[in-house]
Formats: sequence, structure tokens, C-alpha cells
Amino acid sequence: MIALLSIPSILLTVLYLAVLAYLIKGWAAVKPPSAKLSGFTTKVTVLIAARNEEEKIHLTIEDILAQNYPKHLTEIIIADDHSTDRTSQIILSYANRGVKLLQMNEDKPLNSYKKKAIAKAIDLSSGDLMVATDADCRMGPNWLATVVGYYEQYHPVMISSPVTYFEEKSLFERMQTLEFSFLIGIGAAFIGNKRASTCNGANFAYRKDIFYEVGGFKGIDDLASGDDELLLQKVAERYPGKIGFLKLFDAVVFTHAKPNLKEFLQQRRRWASKSIKYKDKSVIAFSVGIWLFNVSLIINALLGIYDVFFLKVFAIQFLLKYTFELVFLYPIAAFFKRPSLVSLLIIIIPLHIIYFIYVGIIGNTKTYTWKDRVVK
Repeated sequence: MIALLSIPSILLTVLYLAVLAYLIKGWAAVKPPSAKLSGFTTKVTVLIAARNEEEKIHLTIEDILAQNYPKHLTEIIIADDHSTDRTSQIILSYANRGVKLLQMNEDKPLNSYKKKAIAKAIDLSSGDLMVATDADCRMGPNWLATVVGYYEQYHPVMISSPVTYFEEKSLFERMQTLEFSFLIGIGAAFIGNKRASTCNGANFAYRKDIFYEVGGFKGIDDLASGDDELLLQKVAERYPGKIGFLKLFDAVVFTHAKPNLKEFLQQRRRWASKSIKYKDKSVIAFSVGIWLFNVSLIINALLGIYDVFFLKVFAIQFLLKYTFELVFLYPIAAFFKRPSLVSLLIIIIPLHIIYFIYVGIIGNTKTYTWKDRVVK
């Protein structure tokens, strides 16, 4: 009887390891492209939707203005999403350097202000390639040239590029960096396996005509989040195999981890809320399977208090999870030039099991706070 009770755990473990093997294969399949840093012809619009970002937005703007990309081919539009601080004034102070301010002024409540801001900015844009980032991001001087160079050489309709955390001030923030690298790696791996599913809007590019061709955010505008993944999935449905992941360090965008657990959980709850709109239901099925695998770990650990057999099952599951995740994460951390972060994996895994189960439960059942608004 006890052996029979372990069968679900065995099946879920096999499923999880199969998913990780799929991800390991996918990341390896994404090859670094050759870099093109001259001879550009593409008019680019850099898009930012900002709300209450007075503390750091000037750094982002300065980084964009310092790009090694032809100025006559660069347009910068920043949509101020009803900020209550000095964000709009700071953006306006760069008007003489070509930065355009789009002041949002919606008279009716929305659940997706960010998508509305991005869509309006695209309507006003003159570029052929939209390059989206966030108002608290930093990037090197070759960021834009690297993205556009990849676009001009390989002609994808959409480009997902790498994002990582930096300037960590605590162990908690470094742990987030490793966990976030895992998420970025998942998005890259799916693209490497020709099945684009996830990405990050802090470093995301797409053709303007393709945005309109798929109807923009229509059909996904009832969720506050999802201006990145849900749009990517709409495009992937129509253009399978035409979405690329830019595996070059010069393309990396840097941002900051959350300073405390409350903000971290709010962010992850927001990200989890998008899953109900995923077009690829197999991805949802995989996610549910992984969630159940983590549940089985907790159950076996608790049952191990009463019977050592379940403790042995838990130990085997944990060891396999650690080994496969290490194999997946090390090359990703090495790509970001942070290989030492993988030493934190042994600490993160027990916490991540609990966190993953928690977020899976609350991600689709509650409202959350984002940018001082209560949304769903």
C-alpha cells in the first residue's frame, strides 16, 4: 500500500525531469548570433510606459540617449501613466534631446493602463521596429544596435532579449537574481524549441505592422499584466518559428530585484495572473504538473515524519530536482557572467517549493497591488 502511494510522486517527478530536459535542450539550441554594429537602415521607436518613476527614470533615459545607434533612426516615446510624482516633469526636461512625452489622461477606470499606454505610443510612433523597455532599467551603449543588428540579419517578427537583476544589496536579492535567471532561461528555451511562450517586457522588440496585424492587445486587455507574454503568444500563433531570443550579452537589460518579500510576492502574483489567458494550453498543463510535483515534495516530507519510506522518496525527488536544475541554470548564469550564483540553489530550492505552491494558489484568485493601484 505504501509503495502504491508513491506512484503519483514517481510520475510527477518523471514529468518534471522531462520538462527540465526539454528546457536544457532548448537553451542549448539558441545560438549566439553574429553581431552587426553598423550599416543600419531600420527606424526604431523605443517605448516606455512609466508611472511614478521619478527616482530612476533619468538614468534609463540617459542610457538610451547614449546608445551607439544612429540618432536619425531613433525615436524615444515615454508614456506617463498618470504619475503622481515628478515623472512627467523629468521626461519633459529631455524634450530638447528628442525624448517625446505622451501624457495619459484616461477619464474612465481601466484594468490595463500599461497596455493602453503602449498602444497609444505605438499609434504615435514613426518607427518600423518597436523596442520596449521599462522606466527603471539600465542598458549598455550597444544594446539598441545589438537588437536592431539581430533584426536586420535574421528578420524575426519579434525579439525576446535577456533581462537580469544587478546591484543586489542582500542575500534575498541575489536569490531573486538566480530565480529570475531561471525564468528568463525558460523563455529562451521555449523559443529554442520553436515554441515561443514566455518573455519579459523589459527587453522586447516587435515589428509595428505585426502588432496591428494581430490586433494589438485586443482580447488580452482585460488583464493588467501581459503586455509581453500574451502579445508574444498571439504573434507565435500566427508566426511560429519567427520569434527569436537574442543570446548576446550586449543585448542584456538590467533592473533591480524587489527589496522585500511583500513586493516580491506582489510581482510574482501579477506574473502568475497572466496564465489564465495563455493560448498554448499545453504550457498551462505543464505548469499544473510542475505545481503538483512541488506539492508532492511537501506531502512526502510531511509523511516522512511518520514513515521513513516517504522521507526517502522526498530525498530522491529533491536530489533529482537539484541536479537537473543545476544543469539548466549553470549555463544561463554563465551567460549573465554570474556563475557563482548557482551556489545559492541549494538554499533556494526548499523556499522555492513553498513559494511556488503559494503563488500558484493566489495568482489566479485574488486582486493585487501594482503601481499603487488595485488590479486583477
